[in-house]
Parts: sequence; C-alpha cells; structure tokens
Amino acid sequence: MSPLPLLLLLCLLLGNLEPEEAALIRVPLQRIHPGHRILSPLNKWEQPAELSRTPTSGGNPSFVPLSKFMNTQYFGNIGLGTPPQNFTVVFDTGSSNFWVPSTRCHYFNLACWLHHRFNPKASSSFRPNGTKFAIQYGTGRLSGILSQENLTIGGIHSASVTFGEALWEPSLVFTLAPFDGILGLGFPTLAVGGVQPPLDALVEQGLLEKPIFSFYLNRDSKGSDGGELVLGGSDPAHYVPPLTFIPVTIPAYWQVHMESVKVGTGLSVCAQGCGAILDTGTSLITGPSEEIRALNKAIGGFPLLTGQYLIQCSKIPELPPVSFCLGGVWFNLTGHDYVIKIFQSDVGLCLLGFQALDIPKPEGPLWILGDVFLGTYVAVFDRGDKNIRPRVGLARAQSRATGRAEGRATQAQFLRRHPN
Repeated sequence: MSPLPLLLLLCLLLGNLEPEEAALIRVPLQRIHPGHRILSPLNKWEQPAELSRTPTSGGNPSFVPLSKFMNTQYFGNIGLGTPPQNFTVVFDTGSSNFWVPSTRCHYFNLACWLHHRFNPKASSSFRPNGTKFAIQYGTGRLSGILSQENLTIGGIHSASVTFGEALWEPSLVFTLAPFDGILGLGFPTLAVGGVQPPLDALVEQGLLEKPIFSFYLNRDSKGSDGGELVLGGSDPAHYVPPLTFIPVTIPAYWQVHMESVKVGTGLSVCAQGCGAILDTGTSLITGPSEEIRALNKAIGGFPLLTGQYLIQCSKIPELPPVSFCLGGVWFNLTGHDYVIKIFQSDVGLCLLGFQALDIPKPEGPLWILGDVFLGTYVAVFDRGDKNIRPRVGLARAQSRATGRAEGRATQAQFLRRHPN
C-alpha cells in the first residue's frame, strides 16, 4: 500500500464466480468535490456521516457513506467502541493491519491532532493489549500500541477486532490525508505483528458468511456517489459481465500474473509476463521505471521531478488505449480512464495515471494496479476456501450515469487474447 503521494504532488502543483449468493454488507461511496479544499488540505473535509444502524439479519444490505478524492482516493466511515466513535479509513487491499489515531498520541504528533482520535476511556467495550507495533508503508510510517475493541462497519456491529492506536505519525502524507486511518484487507501473512486482519475476524465470529468483498469505484464527474464496497460478495449491477477470475499467485498482497501491457498497437511492455498487485490503497498504476518511462513516452507525456507525468488535457480524446492482459483477457483503459484532471477542465495540464516504482527482489519487480485501474474495472476479491484457491474477479464497471454505461462498455470492450 502506498498511501497517496498524489496529495503532495497536488500541493506542489497548486502552490507553485461469481460468488454464491449470501448476505451482503454494502458500503456506499460518496464523492468529495475538491474545489478550494485542495488549497487547504489540512482542513477537515466533512464530518463523518452517521453510521448505519440497519441489522444484517435476513440478508438486508446496510449502508455506510464513504468519500473519495479526485477519483484517486476512496475511503469511508467505521465505528470503534461502545458507543461507536466514528473514523474515516482507507479500505486498503495492499495491507492487512487496522489502525486509527489515539488520544494518547505524542503531543508533537501533528497528524494525530488534525484527525479524529480514539478515546479508550469513552468506550465500555475497550480491552487493552499494550503490545507495541510499527508499520512502514510505501510513503509513510507510524507506530503505537495494539488494543482490542468492537468494530461497527455497515450493518455489522460488535465485531471484536485487534487494532492499532497510532501514537506517532511523523510522515507528512498522514498529516495531509483526508482520512483518519487505514483498514487493511490483505492476507494474514502481510499483517505486521501477526495481528488478525479485520476480515478474518468478521468471518471467524460468524458476522460475515464468506471471505469475499468487492469494490465499485464510481468515476463519474457529476454527483456525490463515489461507488460502493460490498462485504460478503458482489453486486452484478456494478459491472458489465462476465467476470474474469485470475488466481492469486502469492497470498499476501492480492498478487496475480499479468501476461502483457500494450500501448495502442505499438509498444509492448511486461512482454514475458510479470507480477501485478491489485491495490485499492495506491492511487495510480505503477511499474518498473524503465517500462513506465517508455509507456509514458509512447502516450506523449512529459515528466516531473516527482516521478509523475503530465499531458495537455485537450489531448485526452486522441490518446491511445493502454491494455493489460490478465487471465487471457485484455482490459483496456482509454485516455479518459487513465488521465486525472487536476481541475475539472479540458484545458491546461492533466496528470497521467502511470508512475515509476521499482520494487526490489525478491518481491519485485512488480506492477501495482491502483485506483486508476480499479476505478474502471470492478474487482471481486475472493479469499477462497478448501475447494477454491484465492482469486480476483474483474469486469468493466457499469457507469451509473444515464446513457454512459453502454457507450463506455462498447468503447473498451473485452477481447480474448489470441494464442501465440
């Protein structure tokens, strides 16, 4: 998980299976319009919405509002304690720990004072643990102590989970972040300190029938609807069928085998196949620096010192598609999919959604398919069981905008890979 270096870039620019049917827990996503708030990222963006109190019995879905930032960050509200204390968290498939800031944080911890903080004295269900923990993300780090508490998420209540009370967050990325903490949805082997991930706790306690969840990230520019996280399965209304399932190769991150990446009808990278991680906690699509450099050059972008690439917004309609071959299927991104508008305008400069990131051996080299990819394709994350190995299902997202869904589905239709 790489918690959003895009925030720092924006400040710089602006200041100078289908799984079997089961009870589903729905976490709707809401849009935050950046507007002038980009200029003052330290301000609270909005108060957490009231947590849903709808019970999950009978399979009725329940809702918790989530928010997003410029189609590159998706986060939402959970509750901790009795009564629940509300927090905004990133639901991150690239990590497996759960943490929020604590009222016991260091006095000089600016990130803590600018976000909601958990108060153990205000909860009747708090259970101390006291074990120290420290987490290093791609662009941020933090440390604190572990505790046990009741989690409220969607219609699920009183789920006993182990979480981190963050006492020290020295990284600027957490100070600027419009979210309070992170709730990891990766595999247990990725969890720092061997802590049980929240998803495993929900299944073990019988509060979630299946270890399956899916993300629909709404990228329409109008309205406040940012999409939906579904716990326990997926909603066919979110995507254009069929789902293509790709087996997880290493059950830590949600890592799969990618067969190739193409730019238009010309450049081909990852030509011999490569590893790829589906990561909701990473804003852009990242890959080895040499291949990303060639990809951005083929598109026509020009580099920044920060490692990102820019392009003239007016060129978006004529940009070549970038296609990813996964499970024998080409998943295409158009210029509208992979270009991020810093302002809601067709003039000026826009940000290309591809960034260099060299992950060293033995884990790397790897590609990370972040929100730029996952905003275009619904992803169903299936931990599997004794009969089914872990896998990820992908299908083109169904736009909720009137008339747009059919056009987008036709524009970027799936093509089966021809045999070599």
